[in-house]
Amino acid sequence: MTGTTDGTGGTDGTSGTGAAGGAGAAPRRASAPRKDREQRGRETGREAREELRAALRSAVAGEVDFGTTARALTTMDASNYRRVPLGVVAPRDTDDVAAALQVCREHGVPVVARGGGTSIAGQATGTGVVLDFTRHMNRLLALDPRARTAVVQPGLVLDRLQEAAAPHGLRFGPDPSTHGRCTLGGMIGNNSCGSHSVAWGTTADNVRELSVVTARGDRLDPGRDWAGAPAGLRELVQAELARLRTGFPDLPRRISGYALDALLPENGADVARSFCGSEGTLGILTEAVVDLVPAPRARALAVLGYADESAAAEAAAGLLPCGPLTVEGMAADLVPSAVDLPRGGAWLFVETGGDTGAEAGARAESVVRAADAVDAVVVTDPARQRTLWRIREDASGTATRMPDGTEAWPGWEDCAVPPSRLGAYLRDFRGLLTAHGLRGAPYGHFGDGCIHVRIDFDLLTGPGVARFRRFSEELADLVVAHGGSLSGEHGDGQARAELLPRMYGAETVALFERVKGLWDPDGLLNPGMLVRPAPLDADLRFAVLPREPVDVAFGYPADGGDFSAAVRRCVGVAKCRTTTASGPAVMCPSFRATGEEEHSTRGRARLLHEMLAGELVTDGWRSTEVRDALDLCLSCKGCRSDCPVGVDMATYKAEFLHHHYAGRRRPAAHYALGRLPEWLGWVARTRSAALVNALASVGPLARPAKRLGGIAGERDIPRVADRTFTRWWRERRTPEPARTPDTAGTPDPARTPDPAGTTVVLWPDTFTEHLSPSVGRAAVRVLEAAGLRVILPPTLRPGRRPVGDARSRSALYLLAARRGRVCCGLTYISTGQLDRARAVLRRTLDLLEPVLATDAPLVVLEPSCAAALRTDAPELLHDDPRAARLAARVRTFAETLAEYAPGWAPPALNRPVTGQTHCHQHAVLGDAPDRRLRDAAGLTGELSGGCCGLAGNFGFEKGHYEVSTACAEEQLLPAVRDAPDDAVVLADGYSCRTQLAQLAGVRGRHLAEVLAEALGDEV
Repeated sequence: MTGTTDGTGGTDGTSGTGAAGGAGAAPRRASAPRKDREQRGRETGREAREELRAALRSAVAGEVDFGTTARALTTMDASNYRRVPLGVVAPRDTDDVAAALQVCREHGVPVVARGGGTSIAGQATGTGVVLDFTRHMNRLLALDPRARTAVVQPGLVLDRLQEAAAPHGLRFGPDPSTHGRCTLGGMIGNNSCGSHSVAWGTTADNVRELSVVTARGDRLDPGRDWAGAPAGLRELVQAELARLRTGFPDLPRRISGYALDALLPENGADVARSFCGSEGTLGILTEAVVDLVPAPRARALAVLGYADESAAAEAAAGLLPCGPLTVEGMAADLVPSAVDLPRGGAWLFVETGGDTGAEAGARAESVVRAADAVDAVVVTDPARQRTLWRIREDASGTATRMPDGTEAWPGWEDCAVPPSRLGAYLRDFRGLLTAHGLRGAPYGHFGDGCIHVRIDFDLLTGPGVARFRRFSEELADLVVAHGGSLSGEHGDGQARAELLPRMYGAETVALFERVKGLWDPDGLLNPGMLVRPAPLDADLRFAVLPREPVDVAFGYPADGGDFSAAVRRCVGVAKCRTTTASGPAVMCPSFRATGEEEHSTRGRARLLHEMLAGELVTDGWRSTEVRDALDLCLSCKGCRSDCPVGVDMATYKAEFLHHHYAGRRRPAAHYALGRLPEWLGWVARTRSAALVNALASVGPLARPAKRLGGIAGERDIPRVADRTFTRWWRERRTPEPARTPDTAGTPDPARTPDPAGTTVVLWPDTFTEHLSPSVGRAAVRVLEAAGLRVILPPTLRPGRRPVGDARSRSALYLLAARRGRVCCGLTYISTGQLDRARAVLRRTLDLLEPVLATDAPLVVLEPSCAAALRTDAPELLHDDPRAARLAARVRTFAETLAEYAPGWAPPALNRPVTGQTHCHQHAVLGDAPDRRLRDAAGLTGELSGGCCGLAGNFGFEKGHYEVSTACAEEQLLPAVRDAPDDAVVLADGYSCRTQLAQLAGVRGRHLAEVLAEALGDEV
């Protein structure tokens, strides 16, 4: 097998779209031979691919996957580029790497090594075989605190090394903002740096020795004094000493090209250092010995405000003599809210260290005194420091959207200039953007002169791509004019390698090619990168997407109604691939449970991208690959808030399921659980709850029912309440003369809430109504104790034609009206039954006409229902303005008390709490009012983050039990087990309470129940 393939069986250049013949040619006769050739080419390609796959499976102990899903997941990195590989190999050890390289060499197939979290220039994409080191070769092999070294495999995530080194007071110096998912192999391949490089340098500065397998199978151990050099490298360098001494810019972030100056005798002839940053083009890394540095015991953060980014940039170099750990910069256009920042339009984040907090703080104060800042603040509280650093770390994602929502892209993500020239460079850079009609928001490592930026290139049209090329060429010249490097952290890849002659000159680039030839004579490793590069405007990942908007159900308001634009949001920064959840974060529980890329938010977005492209995933909405990847999505909505670019996989999943099952039979769980409001309503109307509960408690009867309903056999069927919440409400209230049983709880349309705004409409969601009415009763008790007048939504709506003003209580109204219940449509949405969800929501809006004519808020006790009403309803009914009005009225229980009863003081409980913030509350609603309410009630402690794992229908569905329990075991269950005996277990979501009951035998309670109990008097 020779050459590379385009992933569909044909070789590069055979697109199959050539002309059928000249004018007057007979199309049928002319096209048949071409189709025959294409068919033979596809068959030949498939045969060759199968032969390669079989050879690899025979030679390699690790996984060999040539399936559509594996290939689709590796078509892209975090760049603008896309290539379809033949397959993916996950080697188990060095022998596997050598065996895979031998097979690929025999078949003439290129090889790309892939780690994670550092490649944004296209260098982790390829058309041959991808080696994935994250699955098996991901261990910390040794850590020597005395020698301050560690031995790592290439797939080890940086944070795992930091965690192992921390007990010894050590750390690995470089720390990219992707430290929670980037691998050491990727960091070495790209010579990554991170925010602490002013103190501890680049990855190359912290590498002692490497273990490498070359494309021809040689096993080398690069190090100092020519250790591990391939044959001929020393002689080549000795013949080029003058060029190596004069041809490389002297600046801290010079990452572009090969670091051949590290081979100079005065630099120790360090082969390992010269290998760093070679982007997998010279050899395949299998192990590394890295240096560790002492970690400061305490840190402080000086945040300095400046008028603009140029002023901040000019000040950065002057702070280096203070010995900071970091000097990071960013401007206001990347800051969601500047409330925690000092005055200014741009800021420097300057971190200092010390043995004590006082020492670190004193050093930060000295930085403030040395800075000519508009305003400044010194932060010593670690939690507040983390909050501020999160703003900076998320910039790589938030920068992909301009303030007006316009898309922005990498391509010039990390060029660097001498720090003393950074201010002047930024002014020239801004001028160049303006000249080309482009916008971008620079940020980054100001202390090292390294700037990150995403620019609003038009990469979808021919003229836009042409402008991208012109701008790239001119910016390369500008960077070189300021004495800089085209790459200052993440490598050249395809994005900048073509421009290296502008930085180094043709002769030095030719020297790079000769060095590549010594390491990799056959050009097997990562071809098209660094040397003999592919054009910077080729292989753009957007070129394969449809040009016209896809017909979809949701409105996608943040993406102009374009589903393709929504999918394009994922740029691969891979925050969803973090293996441990930190703080209140939720995303992505299914990835943390499985460790599989296809079950990460990024992996699912990649598959949706390929589905839209139609080249690799060829059956569109009917794709089984996409369906299977989305199957383990919990629809927790964590990505909606935790993803820096706001990917909303829960919505994408609902959209996909809607199309996938259109006109087809659905899984049984979609009927059993997706239509839960209908079944529970039927039980309530027939007063058959006791019978249903009795049958569900009998194992021989429950088991076939669960099988029939697609419910996991391990699950218990929840008990249905004997008395619904609204039934309790009707029996509790004495009907007023003007009311009938059908309208009890309906606000009098002739009256609006009193001027003080004390009337609130309590939403009887399905879970509160039928499964946990005690929550509704408790909420009524608390809300009334707070001085609020509680009413329920209407249950009658007019017929097809409104009667009068549609709010009349006349006899004609009652004759024409139809009974109904409000519903948020959550269960229909989560199972992709969007037509039914729309119908339910429109019925709800009809019922709520009287409420929407007032100022009364809608108090929603179930967080998932509140989130559905606040976000899903207006996005699904984007053509109905009433949906937006409804969303604006939605309040959580705590929000209602804070806004409408601000003077009310809850009872003092003075107890610790445990439990979990509901994932939808975290992602959509926010929990600040809940925190304040808990504090006011003396409920101390923090709730855990993550997701309970039940997630509505998800944890009940057959095949999901193991993932569901793994999610619960991540944070929720340990938090409850470790809590004090007198702790209150809070769980506002019905799913969270059910998970606690079924997995831990613990009763979780809604905050309303806890407060109502403290108030006394049974409700």
